[in-house]
Amino acid sequence: AALARLVTEAAVEAVASGGRFTLGLSGGSLVALLARELPPALSAAPGADPSRWLVAFCDERLVPPEHPDNTEGAYRVRRGETGTPRGAAPVPPSS
Repeated sequence: AALARLVTEAAVEAVASGGRFTLGLSGGSLVALLARELPPALSAAPGADPSRWLVAFCDERLVPPEHPDNTEGAYRVRRGETGTPRGAAPVPPSS
């Protein structure tokens, strides 16, 4: 809960200053942690305004969005999302 609270507090501060909150997300165990802890933290902090967030998925692997090792794909699965992500660039199968 501490990480989600820290992220939320930083978002509130960035949005309150009239800006955008930028967050880079890695994969691994962080996916399950944030999927579980961030929604309640955001509910408790309406000033965090996720519509003002720019989220980047930090992925050292060059794999298609549907590949199990794709960081964005892991977050999308946790959120119950399907289909190709918005703005996704195709990755050649030979990569």
